[in-house]
Amino acid sequence: MDVVEVKNEGLVRDFKITVAADDIEQRVDARLTEVGKTANLPGFRPGKVPQKILKQRFGSAVMGEVLEAAVQDTSQEVLTERGLRPAGQPKIEINSFDEGKDLEYELSIEILPDIGDVDLSGLELERIKVVPTDAEIDDAINRIVQQNRKTKAIDEPRPVEKGDVVVIDFEGKIDGVPFDGGKGDGIRLEVGSEQFIPGFEDQLVGAEIDKEMEVKVAFPDDYGVEDLAGKDAVFDCTVREIHEGVDVTVDDDFAKSLGMENLDALKTAVSEQLGQEYNRLTRERTKRELLDKLAESYDFEVPPRMASEEFDQIWQQIEQAKENDQLDDDDKSKSDEELREQYQEIADRRVRLGLLLSHVGETNNLTVSQEEVNRAIMDQARQMPGQEQMVIDFYRENPQAAASLQAPIFEDKVVDFILEVANVSEREMSPEELNTLAEEEAGAGSDAAGEDKEPAKKKTTKKKAAAKKDEESD
Repeated sequence: MDVVEVKNEGLVRDFKITVAADDIEQRVDARLTEVGKTANLPGFRPGKVPQKILKQRFGSAVMGEVLEAAVQDTSQEVLTERGLRPAGQPKIEINSFDEGKDLEYELSIEILPDIGDVDLSGLELERIKVVPTDAEIDDAINRIVQQNRKTKAIDEPRPVEKGDVVVIDFEGKIDGVPFDGGKGDGIRLEVGSEQFIPGFEDQLVGAEIDKEMEVKVAFPDDYGVEDLAGKDAVFDCTVREIHEGVDVTVDDDFAKSLGMENLDALKTAVSEQLGQEYNRLTRERTKRELLDKLAESYDFEVPPRMASEEFDQIWQQIEQAKENDQLDDDDKSKSDEELREQYQEIADRRVRLGLLLSHVGETNNLTVSQEEVNRAIMDQARQMPGQEQMVIDFYRENPQAAASLQAPIFEDKVVDFILEVANVSEREMSPEELNTLAEEEAGAGSDAAGEDKEPAKKKTTKKKAAAKKDEESD
């Protein structure tokens, strides 16, 4: 093998590689010998087929295998001999090859930057702790009351009011023709819960028991059933029963009905849950502060191709925002050239921070186990009540989607590791103070460009899974 380095600029390395015809021929003969051990050709016993016959019968297929293996083996040898760590898939272009002649190809790679030692002990960060107020705890318990409220049939006949639970019969029609899935009998519905098509429940207000009525609605354009999306429909409805809420006393008995020892235990549990929610919010703030400080402290060249791919993803989102008139006011005032420059800087930052976090994780032996991936899949499933098995099946049938969950898990583990090593101070705040701080930071245009984009990808994955479920049910 002959190797010539034709480019060495920054993180880019280009090579021209020549593999001798004799090497290719030896590889072909060796592969044909392997094939011959099991080849079943008329007139020959396995393992006794002459090499010439094997070449006539399998030569073309074997040559393709050999060339692919030769390129893979020799390119890996080039990287290993020179101690190069590629930042992505190398680009390979075959220049020339004919049977009996040398194989010539070009290898272009981008290598990972040499980040060196990362000193995390000097990082100074602030962690905010929010203690829920008594008023918040009471509000949360009141929401629990509403979620668990009981109803009873009304004592005296009256029209339906918002908040009532009604039992209805209905049949939907489009252009006077009933459609599949549009009929229901004895269906319980809380008026105002927005469980049905927008506008449906509002029209039930004022309805009386056993009196037929028409409910006119329009299916949303993005409705899950394509034949119904955007269509106007009329539902023939009859309210059969009206139930109203029963007043609930928030006391020890109510707490016990929820499995708690007493009301104090319920308040403690609610306070802890609210505290966990605040912790998630404040953790994101601490993470942004961490990424900002890492971005300020470490400035190294990023692989151009990686930065370009990241920019392309961002710019695609910008183009979509333009089409939907959803650009930020600040971005609307800028030219495309200014926007490209701005978001290229953001792309560079994201790639740089990604490489830095990856480097910290690798040098400290942080890994993601299959058990952690399985837990992430279950978390995804729990976020889609009623479709849990569909989500699990989606990830089981799509290993690449399951593998994509590793990135945010790995990043969280690296962030947690850094927070353990760094000098982190804690400051208590009330919920109001936290809201004020968040508004001030939003007004100051806090740059969240370094935040990992996996949460967005996860949502996309769940939408794909939901779409797949809708298709199956149609």
